[in-house]
Amino acid sequence: MDLKALHRRHVLTPWLPQKALDPPLVVRGEGVWLYDREGRDYLDLSSGLVAANLGHGHPRVVRAIAEQAATLAYAAPGLFHDKRALLARALSDLAPWPEGARVFFTPSGAEANEDALKFARHLTGRPKVLAAYRSFHGATHGAAALTGENRRWPSEPTLPGVVHFFAPYPYRSPFHTEDPREEAARALDHLERVLLHEDPGRVAALFLEPVVGSNGVIVYPEGYLEGVRAVCDRYGILLVFDEVMTGFGRVGAAFAAERFGVVPDLITFAKGVTSAYVPLGGVLVREGLARAFDETPLPTGHTYSGHPLAVAAGLAALEAYREEGLLERARRLEPFFREALRALEAHPWVGEVRGLGAFYGVELVRDRRTKEPLSPWHAPLSPAMAALQRALLQEGLHVLSKHNLLVVAPPLTVREEEFLEGVERLSRALARAYERVA
Repeated sequence: MDLKALHRRHVLTPWLPQKALDPPLVVRGEGVWLYDREGRDYLDLSSGLVAANLGHGHPRVVRAIAEQAATLAYAAPGLFHDKRALLARALSDLAPWPEGARVFFTPSGAEANEDALKFARHLTGRPKVLAAYRSFHGATHGAAALTGENRRWPSEPTLPGVVHFFAPYPYRSPFHTEDPREEAARALDHLERVLLHEDPGRVAALFLEPVVGSNGVIVYPEGYLEGVRAVCDRYGILLVFDEVMTGFGRVGAAFAAERFGVVPDLITFAKGVTSAYVPLGGVLVREGLARAFDETPLPTGHTYSGHPLAVAAGLAALEAYREEGLLERARRLEPFFREALRALEAHPWVGEVRGLGAFYGVELVRDRRTKEPLSPWHAPLSPAMAALQRALLQEGLHVLSKHNLLVVAPPLTVREEEFLEGVERLSRALARAYERVA
């Protein structure tokens, strides 16, 4: 049976034109490796979609899923469940609030962001929400409203009351400066101006990825996140960190809030909480806010909220992160990752390599002087970027790519020699594609 043809005939693949798709048909994974039906290996240099933080086939998580399936495969969210309680306590222990937190579980990160939006409006009584233009918060209708980039457009018109602003992007400054300190200062001034034009007394929350994810892997200049926190405090606005990508060791700490020392009011999470083995997301709500629901009905719900298989997987994943020292490992290896990726800077298409922990972006340009993107973000994929995507697979490499960006985010379990091999394969793919189209 031609399973690739069957897949192409019956499965719709997200975000892409369907006709020309020809990816590998993967059937097995182990550690940082994926294997197709012919047995060919692919080094997963992006942890899937920056999600499989423990790599593939981690035995502790696999065993927990199997044991839970044999015990109780579903429990209605209105019932209490042992693994829900244990995972919620473990997540509260990781949260940055001394008072602790409560968790609302969702099936995905998009729904977590939608529910955080509901919580913020309910808790403050205010209708408006701010989010950055260079952001992705999910594809469901409310999460798409928060999203600032072009994946929002198919959902328009979206929810009313969501206003976007520009955040720092030092490599392509929207504030016309090459000084990171000036970039942060001008970005905060811009945020204040947007708020004053929207009436800050009507703004419930500000949503922000503490490190921009699939829209650049942008680490904000020093002082920006602290400044955003101060602005929110000044106007009584709730700060929501979308840590769907940055959570669970990706930036070298349990959450980016811990890494940067900036404490939000709510944290949304998904992906790494189960290492993506079972879909699970959620909203961490600091206790001071969560107790508002003690006498008032919670304003949201899902059939699969805290699904037993998912929370069992999440509990096992957190145990693995702790016991194997993986929440901090990326920070210890950060100098090694940075030095290894420096080799890519010699390639004429590489404009900048940036990031931290185990989370890096390789921005590709046609010309380093003009910084013209290798593939424009608002247009179909360029022939050069399409050639690179083919070359990556030919070199046996899975890398998340979007427009002119490659996201290098290996599983936290990656061995140093495996990462070096991944960078070597990436370097060969760049050379192969450049020879074809340059």
